[in-house]
Amino acid sequence: IPTDCPQRDERMGWTGDIQVFAPTAAFLYDCDAFLSSWLDDLAIEQAASGSVPIVVPDVLGSADMGAAAWGDAAVLVPWAMWERLGDRSVLERQFASMTGWVDFVARRAGADFIWAGDFQFGDWLDPSAPPDRPQAAKADRDLVATAYFYRSARTLARAADVLGRAEDARRYDDLATQVRAAWRRAFVTPAGRIMSDAQTAYALALEFGLADGADERAAMGNRLAQLVEIGGNRIGTGFVGTPLIQDALTSTGHLDVAARLLVQTQCPSWLYPVTLGATTIWERWDSMLADGSVNPGEMTSFNHYALGAIADWLHRTVAGLAPAAPGYASIRIAPQPIDQLTWARAAHTSRFGVHEVAWNRDGDALTVTATVPPNTMAVVRLPDGAAEFTVGSGQHAWTVTLPPLDANAQPVTIESPLVDVLRNPRAYAAAEHALGTISPEFAAGFLANVEWTQTATFAALGIMMPPGALEAVAAEFASLA
Repeated sequence: IPTDCPQRDERMGWTGDIQVFAPTAAFLYDCDAFLSSWLDDLAIEQAASGSVPIVVPDVLGSADMGAAAWGDAAVLVPWAMWERLGDRSVLERQFASMTGWVDFVARRAGADFIWAGDFQFGDWLDPSAPPDRPQAAKADRDLVATAYFYRSARTLARAADVLGRAEDARRYDDLATQVRAAWRRAFVTPAGRIMSDAQTAYALALEFGLADGADERAAMGNRLAQLVEIGGNRIGTGFVGTPLIQDALTSTGHLDVAARLLVQTQCPSWLYPVTLGATTIWERWDSMLADGSVNPGEMTSFNHYALGAIADWLHRTVAGLAPAAPGYASIRIAPQPIDQLTWARAAHTSRFGVHEVAWNRDGDALTVTATVPPNTMAVVRLPDGAAEFTVGSGQHAWTVTLPPLDANAQPVTIESPLVDVLRNPRAYAAAEHALGTISPEFAAGFLANVEWTQTATFAALGIMMPPGALEAVAAEFASLA
């Protein structure tokens, strides 16, 4: 089973975890037989109503709970296997289970198509949630549940189309359209803001196709980037939002924000555990505290893979290797280098052979190399802005010129907006160092809790700092100039 932590009396096949991680799993391993077997178990454990347990096998007796994002594994795991492994048969075998789940949610949602009022995990383990209430996320639970209702209904329609079930495809496509309209009526303002103005809410809208038109997508992407920066480029999402946020930022033109979020080492972040020696993904971002002690709260696991779904974005976007057709019959080569890395490489073995993309940056020159196996092709978009093109099998190499690193970095002073300091890695490091020389405890608290906005400045906040702190920051900024 796709299990969570192996170190305590749990070791269960949580449906929500594999739902978000299935695309990553299918890149890293040939998990076709493994997940097919588990999906058989899911269908067996599925209630007569179509509700899906929160764990499979259902050792908790949870078949009637039917929680969004968890139960959606019935639809989204088979679809991930079709996209990544090219296994059409899994859609055929699981189709009854997939329709059972969507029909169950449709009944729970009722005539207004909003799934509300039931128990939900929501954006589980949002870092802002109280330790004893991990479901109390910033993103509204009904908003999350109905967004997933839309995603599964739309995905089911696409699966029916793949299987040649035209009537089912039309029926579930119509359902998805109604759910989408209801979600927008309930949760989106005329100005394009989303109720429960949270990172996960915008990530869901952008990645599930709930935003309307280019202007609204741009506005939602800008607001998402703003929320990430206000939070100091620290994780502000839970189990639902974390696997989506990097793609949402990237697709709306905020790769730079996604990159800074990726390389953050202060808690909560992907790399904070690495600074403490982690070699696995933790259940909580702070399962171990900065002093090396274990978090005394509940649900402290050092081996919970779901938040490792960030790897899928690294493979597809940073390295630039993504399937363009089910099972990698064709691939998309579209690396998007980030300033914090000088090279990246991704390789995947499909039934066609080894697909590989790598890039290396030397000054302003970026060299991209690729391996396209026999009987496949690749659509290529290089990061210099040129039009995409197609290549056949074989070894390929291209060199393009990129803007110099730090080309957009602006000099800062203590009068500069805090967000400008945040966007300049050298300036941020200088401020962190300056504050740390005065008081490491104050530095950690200040950097974690201040809002990095266009209106706040170090100068304006100097009254809140220990003696000498503002002068130390000013001196560090002057040395950068």
